[in-house]
Amino acid sequence: MKPEVFDIENADIAWCPGCGNFSILKNLKIVLADLEIDPHGLVLVSGIGQAGKFPHFLKSHTYNSLHGRALSPATAIKAVNKDLKVIVTTGDGDMYGEGGNHFMHTIRRNPDITCIVHDNMVYGLTKGQASPTTMQGMKTSYQVDGVSDEPFNPLAVAIALDASFVARTFTGDTEHMKETFKAAINHKGFSLVDVFQPCVTFNKINTYQWFKENTYHLEDSHDPFNKNEAFKRATEKDRYPLGIFYKNNNKKTFEETLKVYKNDESPLYERQVDMQKLGGLIESKSKI
Repeated sequence: MKPEVFDIENADIAWCPGCGNFSILKNLKIVLADLEIDPHGLVLVSGIGQAGKFPHFLKSHTYNSLHGRALSPATAIKAVNKDLKVIVTTGDGDMYGEGGNHFMHTIRRNPDITCIVHDNMVYGLTKGQASPTTMQGMKTSYQVDGVSDEPFNPLAVAIALDASFVARTFTGDTEHMKETFKAAINHKGFSLVDVFQPCVTFNKINTYQWFKENTYHLEDSHDPFNKNEAFKRATEKDRYPLGIFYKNNNKKTFEETLKVYKNDESPLYERQVDMQKLGGLIESKSKI
């Protein structure tokens, strides 16, 4: 059964004309259809921001979280029903700023979820402040003298923490984006896809043309299982590589470490609660 989706041509969408979110939404829908993911078995979890509007335009289970907190409920949702396909949609400010601590520790836990980060190098919802990935020197209406901080490098951080799948793509390269999404969704473990996505209203530097001129595809010879080489490629600044940087297929997922699944593979929500055992547990804890 293919996912039911809204007709984007006739939908009331709040994004600016030319926003990279249109391309991400369109191609994510194509990928979900190509993979024949049942909408009843899909949960789309969002944070706050322009990327957080994605659940409004797909017919699936959804969870809108607090600012920077999308990964925590996504991890819990997958743990309670490990048969679900869980995808997080978020932005660079939401994930790498407010959610930075959750980002790091979710990588360590390695839940089987896909995290798609719309990286436009600016806060698009709250009118153009610098985000963690904004380039040094860029002037905004709030950083009037230019950004002084070193940009956060999410790929290098993820690889250093041994994330099981790390990739980057660009909204202007739709075929590459679709193939990257497919690989990430099919991967077992935590998958990070950082998506270069121009903000046509608040970021006049990192435009479609800028990304085309300042990115290139990783060579076919690149070995995604070589962690040191992947980290080296993630730190390149002259031009930014696109592709799958790193994979580790040997890590246990968070769900596989949970004792509740050791002798029973059924989802937690299907199990009968032993009220007597639960009552005894509550009573024992109340005496502590």
